[in-house]
Formats: sequence, C-alpha cells, structure tokens
Amino acid sequence: MDLSPFFTLHKDLPREGPGTPEDVAWAVNLAGTHGRARVCDAGCGPGADTEVLAELLPEAWIDALDLHPYFAEAAAARVARFGPRVKAWAGSMAELTGPYDLIWCAGALYFLGVTEGLTAWRPALTRGGKVAFSEPILLGPNEPQAVRDYWEEYPQITELAGIEARVAAAGYRILDTREIIGAPWEAYYAPMEARIAELRSEGLSDAVEAALVEGEAEIAGWRAAADRIAYLLVVAEPA
Repeated sequence: MDLSPFFTLHKDLPREGPGTPEDVAWAVNLAGTHGRARVCDAGCGPGADTEVLAELLPEAWIDALDLHPYFAEAAAARVARFGPRVKAWAGSMAELTGPYDLIWCAGALYFLGVTEGLTAWRPALTRGGKVAFSEPILLGPNEPQAVRDYWEEYPQITELAGIEARVAAAGYRILDTREIIGAPWEAYYAPMEARIAELRSEGLSDAVEAALVEGEAEIAGWRAAADRIAYLLVVAEPA
C-alpha cells in the first residue's frame, strides 16, 4: 500500500491525534511520575507528547517509538534538543520491554486492543508503574448518527462501562479518567485544515487529491458532532 499521499498530507503536522499539553500534565501528575523516571511514549507520532513529557519531567529518561519510520524520524528531530535522555525510533508498541514507570499512549492503544495492550505491557512496568492511554468512547447509549458515522471504522467503540471492563480484564484498576473533547480535537484538525489549503495551492497528483478529500471528510465528520466525539484519557495500574 502506497502511504506517500497520506504522508504528504500529514507532513509537518504537530500532532497525529487530539490532545493538549494539559492532558499530558494531568496524567503525569495523577500517576505520580517524577524525578529520574523511565517513561515510554508508545505510538508517539511526530513527538508532540514526547516533547511535553520531556519538558514536564526534566530528569526523566524517555523512549518514544512509532511503527512508521517517517513519524519516528520527525519525533527524533523534535526532541533532539533534550539530548540523550530522550530517544525516538521506529518500533512496535506491542514489544515494549522497559522497565517503565509510566507508559503513555495517546489514541493508539486501540490498534492492539485495550485488554491485549495492557496485558502485553504489564511485564514492561516497574513495581508501581502506571499506564496512561486515550481510547475512543461513546458518551451515551443514544448518540446522534453523526457520531456513529464518525466512528464507523471502529465498531469496537464502547461507552465508559465497556472501557472499564476491558481494563479490568487485563488485571488493572483505573485511578481516574478525563474526557478529551472539543479543544484537543481542534488542536489536531486546525493544522490539518491549513495543510490542505496549502497543498491545494500546488499541483497535485490524483492520489494526493484523494488523500485531501479523505482528510476533509474526516474533519467535516468531526465538526458535525464536535460536542459528542471524544476520547477517554485513562490512568491505570496493575491491580
């Protein structure tokens, strides 16, 4: 599969999913991560949250990895200013070894499955280690059709009780949760809109044009129900 049109659209975007530095800070504080902690940003994308983690935890050793070398290289360049204590490379988040005091995973755990991912990561946690992850969530049982349409390609999406059950099935307990809704999504989609407008001023191949149309459709789908489309940010620890 040729991913070059996708990467043409996503080139230099600051994020690869919704979120804000405040979300990261909330999770780090709740997890009690501090000092010379060992942290992993699993599925780091271009390193937006890796950078925030490095700023919040100036003594921590941070590993960041993403399956796509393009994003891993972007993350590595972004965090180079922090020196050797922050490293980014291409790798699978299914194969973490650790040991880590905190595993952060923004909007990517669903690629493994919540239960499956948390189970796989348990041996990679230190004693007292925590996992912070964000997962798509339905805010109620009778969501408008626009919400159902937006999540059409993720039929596993569930309400809070479903996420809680998946976490419990992995042998974890939830410390607290936080909704990722509204502004964190704007932080993702606004730069993408600007990138689409920039590319439209250039000569485009049919494949790139198709990628832009797909991106526009995704943004429009979110705007149609922006007050109901959400991730749930979860901080959990082995029970």
